[in-house]
Amino acid sequence: MAFSSYAVLVDVGFLRASGAGTLNKRVSQTRLDPEAIADWARNLAERDNLVSGVFVRAYWYDATFHIGHKLAKNQRGLLAQVGQTPGIRLRLGHISENRPASDPALLKALRKTAKELGIGPDHLTSEFRRHWDFRPERRQKGVDTLIALDLVRLAGQGVFDTAVLVSGDRDLAEAVRAAQDLGAHVVAATPNRRSVARELSELVDDIIDLDRETLGRMLTVR
Repeated sequence: MAFSSYAVLVDVGFLRASGAGTLNKRVSQTRLDPEAIADWARNLAERDNLVSGVFVRAYWYDATFHIGHKLAKNQRGLLAQVGQTPGIRLRLGHISENRPASDPALLKALRKTAKELGIGPDHLTSEFRRHWDFRPERRQKGVDTLIALDLVRLAGQGVFDTAVLVSGDRDLAEAVRAAQDLGAHVVAATPNRRSVARELSELVDDIIDLDRETLGRMLTVR
């Protein structure tokens, strides 16, 4: 008798952002609980009739700051906790950070305001820069690629019959299609269906709704 199996692929950035929005919290107020996520994944077949079989493992996809970054130390603590959580395997990309020197439109408005108020434009803009620091633009690199590669590779190796994809990125649509062509069943799981790209929601075999109670266990509020 053949046994079915399933694995859970978690895009951590997606879960945290969409989950925080659903709980009416800012992302900065929340922290993911790896043990709660592992527990949800491990018992998913008992809780939801869209998934059946033996739990293989959960894959935790995140992006890391470079070693010298001021936020790297706290992040390493969380990742160490994730790595020690039974049933979870870490898969890591990196964070690219770009800190803009200034906003040209804003500086133009400041100079115009200074002129109308009779203040030296250079003095006003220099004072503004002294009291205001433009926030860096941060982008995850390599996370979607890892998810797509794992989804197709593991489906091709027969590691799972069903993949539960906790993500909403349209860039994963072709990987989902390829995994399905290899015989895998792909189910999306999300706190909010509107956070799943249309291309992805139309392609997956079904969608699991993460309710507020489940999210409350997964995301602890600081």
